[in-house]
Amino acid sequence: MRRLFSIRSLLWFIGFLLLSGAAYAQVDVGIAVSFGPPELPVYEQPICPGEGYIWTPGYWAWNGDDYYWVPGTWVDAPRPGYLWTPGYWAWGGRGYYFHEGYWGPVVGFYGGINYGFGYFGHGYEGGRWEHDHFYYNRSVNNVNVTVIHNTYNTTVVNNYSHTRVSYNGGHGGINEHATRGEEAAYHGRHIGPVSEQMNPELRVSSNHGRPPIAATERPGSFSGREAVPSKEGGHYDRPPQSRNSGGQSDHAIHANELSAHQRPSSPNTGDQNRDRQYQQQQEKLYQKQQQDHTRLQQKQEQDHQRLERQQASDARMQQVEQRHQQQTQQMAQKHDQQQQHLQQQQQQQPQHQDSHQNSPKGKP
Repeated sequence: MRRLFSIRSLLWFIGFLLLSGAAYAQVDVGIAVSFGPPELPVYEQPICPGEGYIWTPGYWAWNGDDYYWVPGTWVDAPRPGYLWTPGYWAWGGRGYYFHEGYWGPVVGFYGGINYGFGYFGHGYEGGRWEHDHFYYNRSVNNVNVTVIHNTYNTTVVNNYSHTRVSYNGGHGGINEHATRGEEAAYHGRHIGPVSEQMNPELRVSSNHGRPPIAATERPGSFSGREAVPSKEGGHYDRPPQSRNSGGQSDHAIHANELSAHQRPSSPNTGDQNRDRQYQQQQEKLYQKQQQDHTRLQQKQEQDHQRLERQQASDARMQQVEQRHQQQTQQMAQKHDQQQQHLQQQQQQQPQHQDSHQNSPKGKP
């Protein structure tokens, strides 16, 4: 679900970034998802197509409605000496935000995510530049030495977690922060992605965390021997969608992200007295739910303002945001139940009245 910030929310978020740790320094402001992406799938790396190509690992992207897999691929480095810093998802106080990858002379922070193939959480162990030539570490890369001669073989000790979690922070995410060097890499000279291989057909709702194309030999090669399927899927716990809210109550974090209540339409049963009674009942419930919604929205805004004044820590912000999401979901579910209960009452009333009118009069 796409979250578009209001000006006030955007200012709050910028303030949060200034107060937060280096793990959240690079962020694409404007898109937030209330639940994290699936685990990383397991797949084999396709063979390197030629000298100068650098591996860019696959990741989960968001299209405004669902996560989908962007296959890992070999990309021709935009210039000699440049390395790839993968993108990653991280909890940002009001949801999960995507931090875009980039090319630069130094590998920066990528959330502590263990993407494999040399990207084990920090830095890159898959190769190095020597002058204008890239040398590949065959212990972590699939390289044909008869084609590419710039290779070496250094065993890499993976000191980082072997978890396949694909996001930083939040509930169940990787607990890693950027080092000073990684932070400097982002603020130093770098350029964004030079090629895309987006394929919305790889949506997680269709592949259930196991994309049929997990990696490609070159960007955009989605068929033939150059496309590699995943061997094992990633665990995925998308929140269940609410039957009457289209999933909005389960995904919304704050009360102001829920749609406004619709004023009830006038009933038409053919009985004016009954219609008047139904209209009064619906209007009373509508007003009460509006008050609940406004009261919770104001309370959550006050919480945000208090956190700003106190310059609260990341952990404290995350704790409050999780409580806000729980409050919002509980209110939406309660309102849904109230509507259903009122509809059931109104459906039963005509049956009760007809039964009373048709009952025999007099003594039994």
